Amino acid sequence: MPELPEVETTRRGIEPHLLGKNVREVLVRRRDLRQPVPASLTEIEGLKITRVARRAKYLVISLVRRHHVIIHLGMSGSLRIVDPTTEFRRHDHVALSLSSGKQLRYHDPRRFGIFTHFVNKDPLSHPLFAGLGPEPLLDDFHAEHLHSTLSKTKRPIKVAIMDNAVVVGVGNIYASEALFHAGIRPTKCAADISKKLAGRLVDSIRDVLEKSIAQGGTTLRDFLRENGEPGYFRQMLFVYDRAGQPCRNCGVPIIKIIQAQRASFYCPRCQPA
Repeated sequence: MPELPEVETTRRGIEPHLLGKNVREVLVRRRDLRQPVPASLTEIEGLKITRVARRAKYLVISLVRRHHVIIHLGMSGSLRIVDPTTEFRRHDHVALSLSSGKQLRYHDPRRFGIFTHFVNKDPLSHPLFAGLGPEPLLDDFHAEHLHSTLSKTKRPIKVAIMDNAVVVGVGNIYASEALFHAGIRPTKCAADISKKLAGRLVDSIRDVLEKSIAQGGTTLRDFLRENGEPGYFRQMLFVYDRAGQPCRNCGVPIIKIIQAQRASFYCPRCQPA
């Protein structure tokens, strides 16, 4: 599943091709995604794109007259900028033809993504954004906030930081990696995390996400960047998907456990806290 770095990589990739361009035509080849693609999407035809933003794992394309397109890549979605003469692939479900002569295409084999339309002064007033926690790369995510939030739950720390109400966008891969770099075992009770450890975890979450964005994301199965190329952060993973392999720091074999039906990976020596 594309996580925050993959979505941010996509945003940065498509933004230069969209900003200031008009949507000439909306092509919907299949509507039955996780939420049906609304017929109102055609209302953006002729409108200029003014902003390409991200909130959590959602992309928000804003246009004049308070129109917004909200996109979630789901399990297997991706966006590409192509020439309109490029042959459509089987799972290309939505396309926006632009005044530049290019086309933005949404590809989603599993159809678990969202491609919807919203008209409002504030795009973040959409119900999809209700209850989301702070962005991990912004200043409102800090040790005081994380420590206060974690003190209210007895869930394992890895499960807690994957909760979008605690902090958005820390998916399974990056939760395991951030905990490794913070020296915290994924099974530790969230309420037992000290303020000092919370600060260390904030720093490691931010660092892991920023490094992944710089590498274009992590390709595990389906994710490709907007230009069709894979991300390369997988080559920098310390624990995720490395069960039984020697820790890159100490050589002790990486352990795999299951938490909340998701695989967790950690080093028993480097993550003593």
